[in-house]
Parts: sequence; structure tokens; C-alpha cells
Amino acid sequence: MHSKLLSDLGSQQIEGEIIDPRHDLYDRARCVWNGTADRRPAVIVQALSVADVEKVVATAADHASLLAVRGGGHSLPGLSTCDGGVVLDLSRMNAVKIDRAALRAEAQGGALLGDLDKATVPFGLVVPAGVISHTGVAGLTLGGGMGWLSRRFGLTIDSLIAADIVTADAKARHVSSEDEPDLFWAIRGGGGNFGVVTNFVFRTHELRSVLIGNWAYPVSAAASVLTHYRKLVASVPRELSSGFIFTSAGLQITAIWSGAAAGAEAAVAPFGRLGSPDEGSMGELSFLDLQTRFDEDLPWLRRYYTKGGFLNEIGDGAIERMVGGIDRAPSPAAEYYVIQLGGAVADFDDDATPYTGRSAGHFWIAQAGWDRPEDDAGFVEWTRTAATHLSEISMRGNYVNEQADFGKEIALSAYGRSKYDRLAHLKARYDPENLFRLNQNIEPRP
Repeated sequence: MHSKLLSDLGSQQIEGEIIDPRHDLYDRARCVWNGTADRRPAVIVQALSVADVEKVVATAADHASLLAVRGGGHSLPGLSTCDGGVVLDLSRMNAVKIDRAALRAEAQGGALLGDLDKATVPFGLVVPAGVISHTGVAGLTLGGGMGWLSRRFGLTIDSLIAADIVTADAKARHVSSEDEPDLFWAIRGGGGNFGVVTNFVFRTHELRSVLIGNWAYPVSAAASVLTHYRKLVASVPRELSSGFIFTSAGLQITAIWSGAAAGAEAAVAPFGRLGSPDEGSMGELSFLDLQTRFDEDLPWLRRYYTKGGFLNEIGDGAIERMVGGIDRAPSPAAEYYVIQLGGAVADFDDDATPYTGRSAGHFWIAQAGWDRPEDDAGFVEWTRTAATHLSEISMRGNYVNEQADFGKEIALSAYGRSKYDRLAHLKARYDPENLFRLNQNIEPRP
């Protein structure tokens, strides 16, 4: 089967590179961000054009082949690669175009957040996105997209104006609120279930530098500090975004002000007075520097496991569970990461997109990153236990991009029954054979 598949792909006059296991670049090309996803596809096609994408989708469908779509390669469960199937790699389709007059940015499906930021920021513009610059624009956007600017400008999908997508029939479609609005609704949070997005069109927002404050508090003071943090963030304006990382080495609190300079210090400084910090700093930072500050903490090819959920507030129960979890953490590489939501995220009705969590005050992640396969069991067990304890007091719904496990149950819990059913009917219309199933999968249902 593989030889016939390779033969058929070779006959398609594909502009990009076709890489099979005999190719010198195979071992490099098959790598993805999460080192636990060490898989060996039958073939990797590094597409250069929409026509390439159409040909690969058609060939994979004809052969009923497993098809993985790789944008930035950041899928936590490793769903941007596969064993024995086809990897459609968009990494060479990474161009970004800016229309300054129209305040728009277009990013191809293989662009990274860093590509998008480097194109927009010199014009004093941004697209609200994630917090790691080597994340793919496509995967982040299709799941929702949250980050430091979400409270001010909304999720990434809230700035999405239109997209070009190749569906399972190998047909390229343009979707927007006017063109195929049902499909446009589905891709704003429905993940990669509906096709290969080759181009995104975003509304941009004006932004220059930001003021950022960072303070490190001792673990022994974490419960008290987080109690004060909860009270402080309950009334901050949407120009202020905050979050924290809690490990056995300490509690790091970050606050970022993206509004007018006159209100910056008064908004950020109180986060350094939640207790007696071991150290802290406050200063102006370019948005490009902000977006890359965590890159080295989450490098390629480490081993990662993550689970997350939504909280209305950082209540006493959440604080107690996190403090208890850190007491049992196998190393400082196991952590809780919590980012504040609200503000502009809640400006949209929950049914406006598949993304669920508009009313949440915070999104939390229990996660671990390590290097040795022999340590897998310990880190995965800690993360699952920590996540289970927080999930017991979390809101309904979840965020599909931050789940290391996958399957129908994950998708159903993320979207809820009503949205899942709507997505399943759309899946039956656009992908009845479930060609695009390497994702938080929605099973087609007529």
C-alpha cells in the first residue's frame, strides 16, 4: 500500500518536497515539538502551494490513508504526525502579508506566531495570540487562541475575518461570515476537523510596548499570596492581564499592562505587594520580547504532558489543591500555569463560536516537561492526578489545544453536547469519511 501511495503522490507533480524513509531529511522532517511523539510516517509532503495541499488531500482520501496535518508541529498529543500514514507539512507555506491601511494581516497555514509578530509589530500592530513564538498560527487559531492580550482584544478567533481551507473533497474554499458561514463558525474553535487551512485573514490591533511586572514568592507563602491575588484581579481593567506559574521552586506572578502609559505603573505595581517577594522587577518591554520570553522554557523535543480547565475564580478549593499538588511534585519541571481571562473574551456570546469558556475568569494547566523516557510514568501520573483534583471544582467545558490526551470524550467535554452535535452535523457535510481525524476528533453524524 505504501509503495502505491508513494507512486501516486510522485505522479501528482507536487511543487514541494516528498520525503519518504529513504530520504536524507526524513529523520529531521518527522520531528515534532513534543518528544513523546516519536512516530514514523510513510511519507511527508512539504507543500509549497494550495495546489499541493489539494493533491495530497485527494491522494490520502483515495488511499483511505491516515492523514496528519502539520502547521507548527505543536500538537500536545502529537497529532501533527503519525505512524504509517501521510504527513502534510505546511511549514514551508509560512508567508505573512500586512495591509496597514486596512489593519489586516494574512498568514499562511505554516506560519508560526513569531512570523506573525515579526510582520505586524514593526507597524505597531498585533494579532492577539499565544505566548510561545514557535507555536503554529494554524493549530492555535483553530482551537481558539488565548494569550496575554486576550483580555483586551479577545481570543485569536475573535480577530479572524476569513480563511481559505481545503476540505476533504480536495476543494479549496473561502470562508467568512458571508461565505459558507457554517464552516467559518466551525473552524473558530472546532480544531482541524474540517480541513487544511492554507491562509488566515486577521483583523489587527494597534499596540506598542507593554509594561510587565514579575515577582517571585516563596512556596511557603503561596496560599496567602494567591488569596490576595484573587481579590486583586477581581476588579482590574481589561488592559491588565495577569497569570502565574507555581512550582516546587516558587510562585511566579506576572502582570502586563497594554493600555495607556499613564495608568501602567498603578495597575501593575500591586502585584508585587501580595506578600513579601523573594525578588521582582517591573519595566517596559517590546511585544516581540514579551512573546519570546517563555520560548526557552518549552523547547522542541522535550517530553511534555498537559491537561487543563476553566475556573471562575482562584477560590480556596483551587488554592488548596494546587498547594497540595506542588507538595507532591516530582521536580520543579512539574507546574501549574494559570492565565487570567475575562475582559474582551466575554464580549462574545458563548454560542458565537465552538470555543467554550467565554465566562471563565481563568484557564489553568497542570503540565510537566522532562527529557528521559524512563521518567514518563512519574511526570504523567503527577499531571493527571493534579488535573483531576482541579477538574473536580472547574467549570464545564474545556480548551482543546491544551489537552495531551485525545479522543471523542475529550472533544465532547470541551464543547458540550449541544455544540458537539452541531459540529458533528457539519463534520458529516464536509468530511463524512472522517479523513481529518487526527485531532480532538468530532465524529461525523448526518
